Amino acid sequence: MATRQYDEQSIQILEGLDAVRKRPGMYIGSTDSRGLHHCVWEILDNAIDEAMNGYGKHIVITIGKDNTIKVEDEGRGMPVGKHASGVSTLQVIFTVLHAGGKFSTEGGYKRSGGLHGVGASVVNALSEWMEVVVHYQGSIHRMVFSKGGSKVSALETLGRTNKTGSTVTFKPDEKIFGKISFDAELIRERAQESAFLLKGIKLTVKDERNGQVDVFQYSNGLINFIEFLNEDRTAMHEPLAFEGNVGEISVQCALQYTDDYQENTYSFVNLVRTVDGGTHEVGYKSALTKVMNDFARKIGVLKDKDKNFEGNDVREGCTSVISVSIPENLLQFEGQTKGKLGTNEARSAMETIVQEQLTYYLEEHRELANAILKKIQKASTVREAARRAREDARKGKKNGKSERLLSGKLAPAQSKDVRKAELFLVEGDSAGGSAKQGRDSKLQAILPLRGKVLNTEKASVADIEKNEELNTIIHALGAGVGSEFDIKDINYNKVIIMTDADTDGAHIQVLLLTFFYRYMRPLIEHGHVYLAQPPLYRVSKGKQFKYLYTDDELKATMQEWGKVEIQRYKGLGEMNASQLWETTMDPAHRTLIQLNLGDALIAQRVVSVLMGDKADLRRDWIEKHVSFTLEDDFAKETAKNG
Repeated sequence: MATRQYDEQSIQILEGLDAVRKRPGMYIGSTDSRGLHHCVWEILDNAIDEAMNGYGKHIVITIGKDNTIKVEDEGRGMPVGKHASGVSTLQVIFTVLHAGGKFSTEGGYKRSGGLHGVGASVVNALSEWMEVVVHYQGSIHRMVFSKGGSKVSALETLGRTNKTGSTVTFKPDEKIFGKISFDAELIRERAQESAFLLKGIKLTVKDERNGQVDVFQYSNGLINFIEFLNEDRTAMHEPLAFEGNVGEISVQCALQYTDDYQENTYSFVNLVRTVDGGTHEVGYKSALTKVMNDFARKIGVLKDKDKNFEGNDVREGCTSVISVSIPENLLQFEGQTKGKLGTNEARSAMETIVQEQLTYYLEEHRELANAILKKIQKASTVREAARRAREDARKGKKNGKSERLLSGKLAPAQSKDVRKAELFLVEGDSAGGSAKQGRDSKLQAILPLRGKVLNTEKASVADIEKNEELNTIIHALGAGVGSEFDIKDINYNKVIIMTDADTDGAHIQVLLLTFFYRYMRPLIEHGHVYLAQPPLYRVSKGKQFKYLYTDDELKATMQEWGKVEIQRYKGLGEMNASQLWETTMDPAHRTLIQLNLGDALIAQRVVSVLMGDKADLRRDWIEKHVSFTLEDDFAKETAKNG
């Protein structure tokens, strides 16, 4: 095979925004739905930066009927005069990478959460067109960009104004993103989250596709945020809120203990969610643990001979939101994604504020302090008992517990190569038997599940370890559970949930996903959890047959083939081993849905509402998000031909 010459001529320089269009994933992460919405966040972040720095009280986000996004703010507008580069400054902002007020030490942003001048130009590069209208220093100006920012209109002056602010409208390029479909619920959630963090600032979301308008504005900020997050839980007390300044860093935090077993901590830096935590989160957690231990010893809950409570004990059932505002000169992140704060000063600032103000609060509210410490003490006792049991098992005092649990249930894979191994969690013994016969025994392990597993939304680790089905899954995966779960120890690269295509199967999926989300979350975060997609139908006409996975496929096949014989699979057990293999398990032909966490706050809220014990919240969510419309004509046609 001829090799291509690699020399000086092979090196290509991409000018301006061409590099963004060539490698969009480098700038927005991906070109799927997540990348599409990342473009919205970049423009929204610029408006939020204005409000965060004290300019403007209202931001409006409009989803257009024509797949456009418009973001309007009441900030300072943007400069329009001639830049040192020879063109309008407005053009520089939207066409030059790393150009923006966030770099300037004078007159720009003291605090900012956006991509430091990259955002606006990147979104322009990935758009079919973009229109920018600014109200700046008494005049209204307009500039239009098209063809990925390569075509720029002349700067227009539209008239005089006594307002300030910017309106940015853009239409993402289908050549980059494919079919454009904005998720209004995701945008509303993001706007609401920002409104919680920007106390008093109003954010409005308009969806012109259906006329829905939502307004978010909160006078109590993080307290309102905590109340929202814990709406479906039973709280032990009103939310506690602390805030203050240490040097140039501003700190806010709110917390509330509930009857739950899970810890939920959400951290933000300059209004940007830090999904991987960082120094501010470390400071908060260490301060909370120290204060609770010190106070427990002061009032005698912990004696001299007792060990301190661990952080996991202290945070069990505690929902926390922490937010820090850091000036640009101190802002440091670890990595490109800004998911983890690296500013050391943020840790000491958070520790100072929390230790001072939480200690004072506990002193003034002794009854509540005692109730919280009793909860922490119980969590510690349960954890210690579970730890001793695991240590005894490791020492051989309960020799073979794992083997007894898995014996006769798990059909293990022969290969020990974790990178290729797959674990199928299969609904029912019948389907489990077919899966065991039809599998690739070298790489695929089968674990049949008997009945529905425990709903772990309101369960402790102790409850889970008493549940045989979940305990079997824990031992099969081999990586622990809860705070002791370690993703590096998993025995399988893919964990595939394979259930019947009916309501019971869907319920089992939800129960298992709740367990993974609450007690093995890194399994989902690292992309190891999948849903198998068994066929719904087998249709045949003469010697022809095919498997169909959706009602749309069935409708299309019936239109193409005419009268057909239809077999509706009510369960996996109706397929023999070879059918199950070729339709659902064969890597060459199967379809798997990979689970991931797009927005941790949304996931937290949905899991809590759907799997919690407050039926009214669950009913409201279902009525708002689920359509029960039946396609009557298709249903009649299916019945007639079936």
